[in-house]
Amino acid sequence: MTARPDVTGFFDPVTNTVSYLVADPATKQAAVIDPVLDYDPAGGRTSTASADAILEAASRRGLSIGLILETHVHADHLTAAAHIKAKTGAPVAIGAGIVSVQQTFGSLFNIRESVAPHGADFDRLLADGATFTVGGLQGRALSTPGHTPACSTYVIGDAAFVGDTIFMPDYGTARCDFPGGDAAILFRSIGRILGLPPETRVYVCHDYGAEGRDIAWESSVARERDDNVHVHTGIPESDFVAMRTARDKTLKLPALILPAVQFNLRAGKLPPTEANGTSYLKIPLNRM
Repeated sequence: MTARPDVTGFFDPVTNTVSYLVADPATKQAAVIDPVLDYDPAGGRTSTASADAILEAASRRGLSIGLILETHVHADHLTAAAHIKAKTGAPVAIGAGIVSVQQTFGSLFNIRESVAPHGADFDRLLADGATFTVGGLQGRALSTPGHTPACSTYVIGDAAFVGDTIFMPDYGTARCDFPGGDAAILFRSIGRILGLPPETRVYVCHDYGAEGRDIAWESSVARERDDNVHVHTGIPESDFVAMRTARDKTLKLPALILPAVQFNLRAGKLPPTEANGTSYLKIPLNRM
């Protein structure tokens, strides 16, 4: 029988992001996936209320956080990985494709000199098939690019944490129009997820309450195969690519993409302070 981790989702209504606390019930060891750092763009201020709620939940349950996993470099929220690492000592891991993302966006923001090369701001880069543990639970990284080159799905026991690759069945799939995105590659990546056992629990990184339903974040491989509005069984790659390409042309950029990407490239570390002791994020004009 496949091991079954305890999974708790934490929904951030500002960015519609779901962060996860994933625990091995036998050992009380846990991982945090995609934690959110609260950010006020009008005032340029950060706070840690959302991340602290995860830490408090872990403490109440007697859990020890030993790993922080990022499914990709997020464009819609700032990561709290550095804050949780500072509080717990847990290393931060991300897909090995982060190196490509850093090169692309390091040039866009002209910050290559202040971003550690080769993904070194992260403690571990997970190649396709790389394994890790959460207590006695075995974890495995699946490279699932297409939304971004660094997207990974993390399979822990009977649960798969898919990031932005797919959403709840009635909402479909991720956009592919960011630099390095590719709809055909996304289709093949989703195929890897849908090739997991049908009973695998699927946990998405975002939900928007399609057609007014309640927010939800747990699906299954079987449900996605049968009901995903973009990629259910029988949809050919050519049809998906045509749909995804047309749909992406209608979408606005995420509101926080400019602060989020340059912050998340550094694993949530603040940019280096300038002579006045202040850190700054950059806004490239007329580039996006």
